[in-house]
Amino acid sequence: MNEPGSNGTKRLYGCGGACYHGVCAGLAAYFGVDPTLVRLAFALLTVFGGIGILLYLCAWVVVPEEGDGASIAETFVNKQRRS
Repeated sequence: MNEPGSNGTKRLYGCGGACYHGVCAGLAAYFGVDPTLVRLAFALLTVFGGIGILLYLCAWVVVPEEGDGASIAETFVNKQRRS
């Protein structure tokens, strides 16, 4: 899940098998906290201000799923460059 890269840094991945893209589970694994706390934080940010949905969608697009080499955004940009 959080495999060290070639330079010893952690990588952020969405955890497959979780709800939707696994953004909350991936963030929780990266920061070493319970996924319920991350989900609760997104829910509170959504209820109090509405920014939680926007943050979740941005993370869903930018964070690659575990086992994939690229995120949705990175895949889209690469396809556009080839065209």
